[in-house]
Amino acid sequence: MKVKLGDVIQLNPSEKLPKGERARKIAMDNVDTYAREISGFDFDEYKGGTKFRNEDTLLARITPCLENGKTAYVNILEKDEVAFGSTEYFVLRANKELINPLYLYYLSVSSDFRTVAIKSMTGTSGRQRVQKEAILNYEFDLPSLKEQERIVSRIGCLDDKKALNDRINDNLDLLLTTIFENKINNKNFTKA
Repeated sequence: MKVKLGDVIQLNPSEKLPKGERARKIAMDNVDTYAREISGFDFDEYKGGTKFRNEDTLLARITPCLENGKTAYVNILEKDEVAFGSTEYFVLRANKELINPLYLYYLSVSSDFRTVAIKSMTGTSGRQRVQKEAILNYEFDLPSLKEQERIVSRIGCLDDKKALNDRINDNLDLLLTTIFENKINNKNFTKA
């Protein structure tokens, strides 16, 4: 069935987070390029910015972040926790009766969606932003929820494997650094 994205999501949904309250902050630097997983966070005093929950998709709306693939799926928060981040995010929240939240994430990183979003950018050079209307009016074929879940389970397995491989590589980097530092600090060099 052909739908507009605005018919199946909330864009920048309203959330309560009082100014001055300490909360989890996900900065643009914590959203890697072409990676589903959020790479980190800080706790900071909320002064402003977009607010979101688990199962929301964060979409960078400014150049060059969008072109570089900065889009992430929020899955690191506690139950009912509200976090915040850059004002340069669009927050996409799925209407779960119509679209699977992970399907929405994968749709938002698709080349067709990204092409439409990038073409809608306006503003001065270096500070261009995606237009809200382009996101809401984006048309696509929406499969049934059952089909969405089948697609997400297949693609999700690959993303899960990528995330695991990334953690393994991070651990190997740490191990190599630790071994190197031990050798340097102990000065146990063997002569060749």
